Amino acid sequence: MSQQYPPFIWQNGVIKPWAEATVHVMAHGLHYGSSVFEGIRSYATPNGQAIFRLTEHLQRLYASAKIYDMPMPYDVPTLAQACRDVVKANELQKAYLRPIAYRGLGGFGLSADTPTDMAIAAWHMGPYLGADVLEAGIDACVSSWQRFAPNTIPAGAKAGGNYLSGQLIAREARRLGFGEGIALASTGLLSEGAGENLFLVMNGELHTTPVSAALLNGITRNTLITLAQDAGMKVVERDIPREYLYLCDELFMCGTAAEVTPIRSVDGRQVGAGKPGPVTRRIQDLFFGLFDGRTKDTRGWLEYV
Repeated sequence: MSQQYPPFIWQNGVIKPWAEATVHVMAHGLHYGSSVFEGIRSYATPNGQAIFRLTEHLQRLYASAKIYDMPMPYDVPTLAQACRDVVKANELQKAYLRPIAYRGLGGFGLSADTPTDMAIAAWHMGPYLGADVLEAGIDACVSSWQRFAPNTIPAGAKAGGNYLSGQLIAREARRLGFGEGIALASTGLLSEGAGENLFLVMNGELHTTPVSAALLNGITRNTLITLAQDAGMKVVERDIPREYLYLCDELFMCGTAAEVTPIRSVDGRQVGAGKPGPVTRRIQDLFFGLFDGRTKDTRGWLEYV
């Protein structure tokens, strides 16, 4: 079945028909991966549609651009309004939003000066890893591909080129029949999923890998840490050896696209009871409760369309 695209997209300050949002084949970003982007979800809430942590996502977009010395042509309030506008233009009740900034057509060298072009797309997206994964969980594997070493490519930037690593990890996992891949850092210790952060549950505590483990400091990751601590759970950020994936009581991955996805096995080894456990369910309830009113939004994370 062919992909159903939304009718409209925002590009360089204008809402236009999807098919008209074109990029020159010699654009710098296409050849060198010189783009930075965000993934953001909006949810239907009792008080209307809300974009989750919109401002923080856009601030991270600017941080990624700063790392790569990419000048940004619009400020955060302008982009925030553009996100709202493209959701409204496509008449979406909930959405996945993709703001992207990229080096456009200019010079042809690695350090060439080019304009920074921007676009924001919005479309409907269900659970990223499959229709029933939030309830049933997935089977994962540790990838043969490692994450980049420190001071090579900055993992703290959400840059297009970084996701070549994620593609290798995800495509290997799919080829081998798994739902998603998990990467080790260059140290041989745990890093993250192909495009998701990891949490292990051990003795009722949440354990997660630190930002020094070649991972993106996820906004969903931060959300879950905050919600768990507010609920009285202990959260530990530490280096984690691979084998603890097999020994932990529960395991899940998180991200804007993946939301909170349980992992029931790794490398064919059952995790815990082989199904989503009580702590994972509690974290899911706290997270999705932000959008149906069960969890109070005390930090202004819901930014209404």
